[in-house]
Amino acid sequence: MPQNIYTNLLISRTLSPFNNRDIRWAMALSLDRKAVIDILAEGHGDIGAAMLPPPEGRWGMPPELVETLPGYGPDVQKNRAEARRIMQKLDYGPDKRLAVKVSTRNIPPDAARTVILIDQLKEIYIDGELEPIDNAIWFAKVMRHDYTVAQAGTFKAVDDPDQTFYETYACGSENNPDGYCNPDIDKLIDRQSIESDQEKRKRLVWEIERRLAEDGARPIIYHTRAATCRQPYVKSFVSMVNSVYNGWRFEDVWLDR
Repeated sequence: MPQNIYTNLLISRTLSPFNNRDIRWAMALSLDRKAVIDILAEGHGDIGAAMLPPPEGRWGMPPELVETLPGYGPDVQKNRAEARRIMQKLDYGPDKRLAVKVSTRNIPPDAARTVILIDQLKEIYIDGELEPIDNAIWFAKVMRHDYTVAQAGTFKAVDDPDQTFYETYACGSENNPDGYCNPDIDKLIDRQSIESDQEKRKRLVWEIERRLAEDGARPIIYHTRAATCRQPYVKSFVSMVNSVYNGWRFEDVWLDR
């Protein structure tokens, strides 16, 4: 089932040279999302924008629209060729590579994702070094923006645009690990929130997703899925599809033994 969690590439917006939008954009273009899903999740993951992708997600863009987002096209080599051109304009290349530490939580799934991310960044003259951070201090470190480049997850409670946008993308929001802020996006977030027509609201949500992708706002690597294993005598358990956190009230679960 989808967990309503996505992994993203965090890039400092204040530290040189990553405060240059062009470098951040080149890094977003280097991503091969399908390869990450195939390697780490045996194909069980979803490529999407800010909202939980359909069919489980009620608000996310359909796949044919996701592919039109900047950097999401299926031709990865074309994207990387453009990224290399950007890096070369900034005086990087095969003989002048950019070294950087790539931080992540010191747990196996995150470390594995970061190793693949580092491998993909090599395609655009960026040499990453894995920096595992103890899980007990990771979240405080990220919220202080105390990193240069990182791989992290964004955890969401429900599949609702207000929860996603206000909590993680609005200026000054609390769960905004790279300090992203765009007043024009904030206005769109307010517009979708007060729109009573669901289809009109959905179109506004899709416009926000597009604008975030165009802005290189925390490039999303993929939306995760996970399996729940249980004994056959566990009855009436239903896996949630819109949050990893909201399925643990067991009033209706019983044991047939």
